[in-house]
Amino acid sequence: MTTPSGPHPMATRSKSSQRWLKEHFSDPFVKKAQAEGMRSRAAYKLEELLERDRLLKPHMVVVDLGAAPGGWSQQIRRQIGDTGRVLALDILEMPPLAGVEFLHGDFREQAVLSQFEAMLGDQPVDLVLSDMAPNKSGMDAVDQPRMMHLAELAMDFADQHLKPGGAFLIKLFQGVGFDDYVREMRRRYDRVVIRKPEASRKRSPEVYALGQGKRAQIK
Repeated sequence: MTTPSGPHPMATRSKSSQRWLKEHFSDPFVKKAQAEGMRSRAAYKLEELLERDRLLKPHMVVVDLGAAPGGWSQQIRRQIGDTGRVLALDILEMPPLAGVEFLHGDFREQAVLSQFEAMLGDQPVDLVLSDMAPNKSGMDAVDQPRMMHLAELAMDFADQHLKPGGAFLIKLFQGVGFDDYVREMRRRYDRVVIRKPEASRKRSPEVYALGQGKRAQIK
């Protein structure tokens, strides 16, 4: 009987899990989130983006797609105080947050989207945020198309509900379809930039695309 060379697959997985746990608990942004009562380290990605590009003002209507566990909505509410509206949606359940209107459902389903639009009413949106991402299979050929599908749906939502002059901030994975997506954003917004916040893990393929100054007409 031959013995396979190299580490046992379970041992490899165990080592990678241990490495992730070690990185997670030594991560300064995880520690900061715990100390400041924020729901996730992702809040600091958004904090950097909001400050750098001056995206928030009082009385804004903000939509947070892919909101759970709530770090982004929490950050928005913290910065705009009791003014404006924050509407959040996620396929995962999210414990209530004061001042945040939350819908639990799958954004890909028309019935859920219709329910969310009913919550919004006819109110135009100032800022659409999307931190949505699919459950990762570990295979780029599967994960990237799923990610781009969610991104297309988020762009469609912004097309329909974002007021002229408004802003759209979305998480993307670099890969197939990324360049075309950014090109489409440039047709819709006066200014488009790609950001990699300090709180994004270096080996992660994620970046954030920001469109500011939504045009009344697509070019």
